[in-house]
Amino acid sequence: MEFIIPPGRLDRPVDHERDHVLGPTDAEITLVEYGSYACPHCRAATERIAQARDQLGDRVRYVFRHYPLPDNSLAYRAAELAELAQTPEAFWAAHIKLMTRSMRLTEDDLVAVADELGVNADFALGDSDAMRRARARVEADVASSHASGVRFTPTFFINRRRYDGPWDESSLVDAMLGTLGHRVRTAALDFASWGPSAGILLVLATVAAIILTNSPIGPAFEALWHQELSVRLGDAAFRMPILHWVNDGLLTVFFLVVGLEVKREMTVGHLAKRRSAALPIAAALGGMVMPALLYALVIPAGPWSHGWGVPMATDTAFAIALIAVMGARVPVELRIFLTAAAIVDDIGAIVVVAVFYSGETHAVYLAAAATVVVALALLSRSRIYLLSPYVLLGVALWAFVYASGLHATLAGVVLALFIPTRPPADLVALMTQASTIIASEARREGEVLRHGPSTPALHALDAIYDRLESPADRLLRHAGARSSYAILPIFALANAGVTINPGVLVGHGWLTVAIVAGLVIGKPVGIFLAATAAVRAGVAVKPAEYTWRQLAGAGALAGIGFTMSLFIAGQAFPNATDFSVAKIAVFAASILSATVGTTLLWCAPSRKLSEERPQKISG
Repeated sequence: MEFIIPPGRLDRPVDHERDHVLGPTDAEITLVEYGSYACPHCRAATERIAQARDQLGDRVRYVFRHYPLPDNSLAYRAAELAELAQTPEAFWAAHIKLMTRSMRLTEDDLVAVADELGVNADFALGDSDAMRRARARVEADVASSHASGVRFTPTFFINRRRYDGPWDESSLVDAMLGTLGHRVRTAALDFASWGPSAGILLVLATVAAIILTNSPIGPAFEALWHQELSVRLGDAAFRMPILHWVNDGLLTVFFLVVGLEVKREMTVGHLAKRRSAALPIAAALGGMVMPALLYALVIPAGPWSHGWGVPMATDTAFAIALIAVMGARVPVELRIFLTAAAIVDDIGAIVVVAVFYSGETHAVYLAAAATVVVALALLSRSRIYLLSPYVLLGVALWAFVYASGLHATLAGVVLALFIPTRPPADLVALMTQASTIIASEARREGEVLRHGPSTPALHALDAIYDRLESPADRLLRHAGARSSYAILPIFALANAGVTINPGVLVGHGWLTVAIVAGLVIGKPVGIFLAATAAVRAGVAVKPAEYTWRQLAGAGALAGIGFTMSLFIAGQAFPNATDFSVAKIAVFAASILSATVGTTLLWCAPSRKLSEERPQKISG
């Protein structure tokens, strides 16, 4: 059986027979380094490792594995030379000399170490048994590095987990000792890197909301969200219930992230090319229109007819979480398709909310919002790459949009359109500049009346860091995580609470049927028919990596409405009972859609049927 090594984990445990080890076998901490004798950073890290071992003593064992710099014959020869040592003591003596004899590895270093080991200076040209064993051991370490996901030197693993923090002695020791701060950070990164994590948080928040709503503290929990919070500036005050701060305020950040994702996808992502974008766009449009039509067929004209937007939406977090759980059973290309379709779906939902679910508009505030948009456009056109002026104008835009009567979350999408991108950075030039600055500062270490890097050097490094990433990408990286792991769970906690009372459904049967049918039937049917039509019309191409059955499974998963469905339901049904019924219907439909979609994908063939072709299907 083949075992897959999780990302960021050491591929094989430490073996005292095949590894170079310093420290006791039963040490509680194991530090493994993949390094190269030709790497200046490895040479600098050697002293840090020595300091860490001095501090921790027998609590740590240190292991060195070879990862010679690629395309560097001197690095490979140095690694093979060290492996010619006959004893562990001889290896470590050679290791230290190769790392510390000179500022940069030279041919003279190899000659000196070869002389100490009693090896001929032209050892690399030989083909003895010892030389073959040395090469095999280096190659085994290199293979281990690839299996462990090593991409640069030095790379450290602490107790089989890759360490991505700073290489200074105090940071290494904190990580090895597992201080509280390091454990919290590690656990958070582990959870965030797990595919289903965002969906799991939404489930937990939803369950918590339902439990609290039906518990003895239910009335107090409900009253909490209707408590008013105000922002005051002198005599002026801006006041809203907490629930509105969540739905109109925090959710604006979610829509900002959606807008940034769309912008990225349409510039450098999967929606950048027409042929790649056509299939998910067509599928998303079909997946919005069909549920709305089905809802309208079931619900006659009346107080519920305004809820046709409820079954239109897809919850990306849940759908992608379920696909991530299924792992290799679902092709990456299908995950890309569903993600792109969900992003287009989110934009459609925003447009629907802005046009059909906003209140009475006020021209004065609309004009003020338009003025802010002009200011944002001028900033972007002037290539202002600082985020702060955009954020400040974004806050003003949000306030004016809210006061205008349009839904305030629209401000997030508009702001995203003007957050600037930049041409790709010249990495070689920037890394050369950074290395030069750092080397210059390192030469001054220990000077009298000097405590660290100079302020000009820090400013220059900050400027390099800022240039590596565009403002739009930086904001998406920071806001995206907060949207998935904080804002959406808070939204679910505030909106998903519903009283479990079968009597609430009395007289609401058709409303329940309309929402469930729209999500469970309308979504997958609309997505499948629209995708099929786009391919047959020749405007789109279905990748060969997934089958039509798998596409149907992804369409079923798109019926998980949840976040956006609850959001639109809150706008469409001002009556509390109607809103509660809509919540129950959305929950039921999401569970059914998840079950059907998972079953279809789990049972579907993993490869495309041979008769299907990646080319377009002609009509």
